[in-house]
Amino acid sequence: MKRFFNKRDTIVAEGLEGLLRSSYGAKLCRLTGADDIHVILRKDWSKDRVAVLSGGGSGHEPAHAGFVGKGMLTGAVCGQLFASPGVDAILAAIRSVTGEAGCLLIVKNYTGDRLNFGIAAEQAKALGLDVEVVIIGDDIALGRNSKARGIAGTVLVHKIAGAAAESGKSLVEVAALARKAAASLSSIGLALSDCSVYNPEQEPRLRDDEAELGLGIHGEAGIERIPLTGLDALMTRAAEKLEASLPREGRFIVLLNMLGSVPPLEAYALLDGFSRTALAARTDWIIGPAPVMTALDMNGFSLTTLPSEPAFLDALSSDAEPRAWPGLAPYAPIATLPLPPMTDTFLDTPSENTMLRRLIVTGAEALIASEARLNALDAKCGDGDAGSTFAESSRVVLKSIDSLPLASPQKVLSTLGRLLARHSGGSSGVLLSILATTAGNEPSWRQGLQKGAARMQGYGGARAGDRTMLDALLPAIEALEAGSSLHEVAQASRAGADATRSMKARAGRASYIPDEQLKDIPDPGAEAIAVLFETLAKAL
Repeated sequence: MKRFFNKRDTIVAEGLEGLLRSSYGAKLCRLTGADDIHVILRKDWSKDRVAVLSGGGSGHEPAHAGFVGKGMLTGAVCGQLFASPGVDAILAAIRSVTGEAGCLLIVKNYTGDRLNFGIAAEQAKALGLDVEVVIIGDDIALGRNSKARGIAGTVLVHKIAGAAAESGKSLVEVAALARKAAASLSSIGLALSDCSVYNPEQEPRLRDDEAELGLGIHGEAGIERIPLTGLDALMTRAAEKLEASLPREGRFIVLLNMLGSVPPLEAYALLDGFSRTALAARTDWIIGPAPVMTALDMNGFSLTTLPSEPAFLDALSSDAEPRAWPGLAPYAPIATLPLPPMTDTFLDTPSENTMLRRLIVTGAEALIASEARLNALDAKCGDGDAGSTFAESSRVVLKSIDSLPLASPQKVLSTLGRLLARHSGGSSGVLLSILATTAGNEPSWRQGLQKGAARMQGYGGARAGDRTMLDALLPAIEALEAGSSLHEVAQASRAGADATRSMKARAGRASYIPDEQLKDIPDPGAEAIAVLFETLAKAL
């Protein structure tokens, strides 16, 4: 696996230095004086209120340092990857932030964290400092017992305790609210992969067809390996497991946490999938989806519930300076606005032309059959979806074939132009819509294609020789206008597509790729046009 790092044993220090240099860290500082102590603190801390400290092993970013700031943590004590910080580092942090109001330590329920934070707390008390400790064990995967691990719910306690401290509450009050929140939390994780702690020789634990329910944030094995299925089924499995641990009555705040490598699009889709679970019907407030407690590169998510109680809601909705905090929002049906009046796609009465129907169906089926091959070509010189774009447009056309005015070529072209404009993705679909719309509005569809091609070039900015689908389309249109047979039109199109193998890309995504990587690779759009005309010629 490729990673950005110099050495495994320096990545934590370098990452924290980067945080402090970033726009996220403008109001943060660190303790200095010892290379093995990594403590991130608020610059503006004046010890006039209860200090709130947390920490643990690194690799869970933005936790813990990313939540240091007004309204959340006063400081974070960061250990090496997945390893608790030492007693000296924790004690140094306590001494740096604790005034007469005292200090609260928020600790995840792992042996190393409990021991090191606990010993540091006792040493601080011996120095006359007022220190309280709250242990977080929100993971319900192993049951509600003393072994329950502290996972994403910890961040909610950061926010609740931080808000209470910021409001001026006493240490006793802040600790009591934090303990109440900790006792009310429930979390469960589900992942498609474990994580790699900068070990290139590590073998993946899960097969490609497996997911895991209840695994820990350090890659600890979960309670169950399950078949890899669709998003909805996986989300339902996690939500049902979590809900089974909850009281039968009550309303909830839900945190949807991303564990490291889930793309934003999939994260949002996971929240949409959550809306179809039984637990969603009991949810009043949502936090995320967002990465708050990650596990390096783990491809997974976790769900956390907290009762929807006024004290928790007030604390979670209060202002917080750390930008990693995603905020709290009502969980409600999505807002919608009606579409403005739109021109109907099918303005003309359907009519029949057996030959034209056969050509349209045959051409569309050929583009669908070429989807994978065209995608593979596009992956070498674009974003890998050219085949899918043409195939999806073809599926839309096939679905609408019985609604087309096939007896009139002009009306067919106009209808296809509206159909592609409304339902086709990518630049190629829009450009072909321009071509068809223009051609359909001309008395002669052959001359209309020439005019449409000119408009394509005007809007798209590409010309012949720029290594685009125009290099196969323009020769075909010229042959059609000249009255050539469809076989000759196909030959002209094929010659144009083949010529793109040696062309310099001056338009489209391929124009951003070095010329040597494009050598002897035809443009996927031009190849699609050539395939279309070749198929039509064979059909006749």
